[in-house]
Amino acid sequence: MAEEAVELARREIAYCETLLAKAAPTCSARPFATRLKSRPGTHYPTGDVFDPTSGAQWFYPCHPAEEGAEEHGHFHCFLRPQGPQGPIHHLAAVGVDAHGRLLRLFTVNQWVVGDDWLGAEGTIALLPRFDVQMPRPSYLVNRWLTAIFTAYEQQITELIRERDRALLTHRQPGRRRGAPGPRAGGHFGTQALRSIGVPDPLRPTRGGGISTAPGPH
Repeated sequence: MAEEAVELARREIAYCETLLAKAAPTCSARPFATRLKSRPGTHYPTGDVFDPTSGAQWFYPCHPAEEGAEEHGHFHCFLRPQGPQGPIHHLAAVGVDAHGRLLRLFTVNQWVVGDDWLGAEGTIALLPRFDVQMPRPSYLVNRWLTAIFTAYEQQITELIRERDRALLTHRQPGRRRGAPGPRAGGHFGTQALRSIGVPDPLRPTRGGGISTAPGPH
């Protein structure tokens, strides 16, 4: 990824966050969390967000409220390279706090989201295609999420490779690649196989953030 493209993407992240912070109290770009917090474990929006041109898709599940928890929820991001009826591949997840500020990027095991398994190199090849240019539920959120994949493509690439290494380590003989390994309490190890924090020096220290914090209707 060219340095100029990464720098431009980081500036777009900061720009989108600044506008969303200003718009949140008064317009349709206001926070998702008002409805999300009433139904923890479900995801928003109904039917997901899907861009038919690029095949990019995402949804946002909110975590059950826990005292001291910094992460409010995360965006699961996918790509459908053959269109809406074709296979769907999970690329990465983007964790945010209650103010919509980016906290971390992480990968998950296949059973968590039920996507069509694709190995690391095939998944990495899809990263540049994640581009959401849709007006709803918020154009700014969609552009913010797209910029995340450009600004942090190198980090996401390494996370995906680490995902495959972790799955290979835990794979049982006879299991197909990517299938869940031993479960404890219904889970394969931990939901987030690999995770990295991603502080951004361009992010405003006050106010800025994508629209996931509670706000007035």
